[in-house]
Amino acid sequence: MSHNASKKVLICDDEEGIRESLKLILGDHYDLILTDSGEQCLQCLEKDKTIGLVLLDIKMPKVNGLETLKAIKEKYPQLNVVIVTGYKSVETASEASSLGAAGYIVKPFKSDIIIETVKKSLK
Repeated sequence: MSHNASKKVLICDDEEGIRESLKLILGDHYDLILTDSGEQCLQCLEKDKTIGLVLLDIKMPKVNGLETLKAIKEKYPQLNVVIVTGYKSVETASEASSLGAAGYIVKPFKSDIIIETVKKSLK
């Protein structure tokens, strides 16, 4: 299957298990870049202009997801960011959407929801 440029998805989560399961779910459909910190996520976006979507974990050590989201939206207002959150925290979700998140996925996630959300959010 040929990958086109806009099919690149950047996954940012500090838990390897989550990165792995997202990779299993999405790896056949999209080019994935896996990062484990907000800093690393921003560095990748800096280097690679073909990324079409970011899946971003909220709870991360050092720079949390909301700060990372803010930074992404400041630099790349067009880029869709979908928040991945471990607990149905409504405040976080609404704060994230007010910061410009395209949507959010709650862990533990179902693969069809992930695929659906990514399909919808990839420009």
